[in-house]
Amino acid sequence: MAEIIELKLHRPLIVKSKLTAGLTLCLALVSVSFAPIFIRFSETDLGANGTVFNRLLIFALVFGTGRVLSQRLTATASSREEVKGQDPLTWKQWLLLLAVGLSSITTLGLWAISLEYTSVAKSMLLNNLTPVFTSLGAWLCLGKRFDEKFLLGMSIALTGALALGLEDLQGSEEHLVGDIYALLSAVFLGIYFLIVEQLRHRFSATTILLWRCTIGSLILLPIVLMREGQLFPTSLPCWLAVIGLGLISEGLGQRLIADCMEQLSSSFIALFLLLEPIISAMLAWLIWSEGLSSTTWIGFAVILTGIYLAQSSSAAVHNLDTHT
Repeated sequence: MAEIIELKLHRPLIVKSKLTAGLTLCLALVSVSFAPIFIRFSETDLGANGTVFNRLLIFALVFGTGRVLSQRLTATASSREEVKGQDPLTWKQWLLLLAVGLSSITTLGLWAISLEYTSVAKSMLLNNLTPVFTSLGAWLCLGKRFDEKFLLGMSIALTGALALGLEDLQGSEEHLVGDIYALLSAVFLGIYFLIVEQLRHRFSATTILLWRCTIGSLILLPIVLMREGQLFPTSLPCWLAVIGLGLISEGLGQRLIADCMEQLSSSFIALFLLLEPIISAMLAWLIWSEGLSSTTWIGFAVILTGIYLAQSSSAAVHNLDTHT
């Protein structure tokens, strides 16, 4: 009886927390959907690796400087933001912090390269097949269980995503190369989501992204110098593009996504981000007049239906006892 009463008392808090996380995730979705637009503008002046390098470096410099200033002004408050627990870091947590940088730089690099060969909508589509790899990894490595409602919703959403891809199956060989890069990017993005979900039990979202961006920019520095020879933009539009990537797509979008992982599961977040092609494709249509066919709209509607089913599943959120 006491357990039933306790559950009823917690239910309004759970609903409110889930609603707040959902609204935060919507804002994150809009922010990250600008990334392929910024990348297209950036790659008129920079190579793919140079674009990712500037994206990560700008975030690390801006938010790293903000973190240092915050620590100096309010040492007590910043210590609470930096680490949620007082226990020393374990070797596993050090490895996860390193892995978050390696996996993110791999997925960003592959994605940026894919945009050189294929359309924004198709690259976003294949990149956002991530739920398959995220859910598979959560099941195999973390013992995550998914109920029928979540699996049905994921299946419906992925069916819509596959329907979107049918239009490009008869594309050129060049498009196929871009598709392969985008698909590999989805694999590493799934790995990244799973790592962030584990790190959120100990670190703040900003701390995780500072590790991600610092490690990524250090790895990319020699690669850009050897393969592309140009580190920074030489034109104003390109500078605006990489600043947008660093502050909007990375600083706002990715940070909010990491914030949401304290309440929502990485599998559901990866599934929700299947909506990303909608906004990105609309932006591409407005800027470059890239076509949006009836098949595209049908695919989008099916994806929305699948996400609606999945969000009502218990697998979409973390168990209450994991956050007490």
